[in-house]
Amino acid sequence: MPQRGLARCRWCATAVHWTITSAGARLAVDANPSALGSTAVYRDGTGTIRSRRPSAELPLLPYERLHLPHAATCIARSLENNPSRRRVS
Repeated sequence: MPQRGLARCRWCATAVHWTITSAGARLAVDANPSALGSTAVYRDGTGTIRSRRPSAELPLLPYERLHLPHAATCIARSLENNPSRRRVS
């Protein structure tokens, strides 16, 4: 996915793409594709970055790339939401 549409996470400053899901919601995904990803990401004809969940009925298409949702990889948010993972000073 090209650099156009690239943003930064407000908590950890990692590069992300904001996508529009098939349900119309906004979803941040990591900027770099990942073989471990669970979200298919593509750019539609108008230039909008779209995402969806691949399934058995509609597997990953040739023009899509797998990305990880940023909520799964954001270090700052995982520490904020899980007190047991916080550092003790």
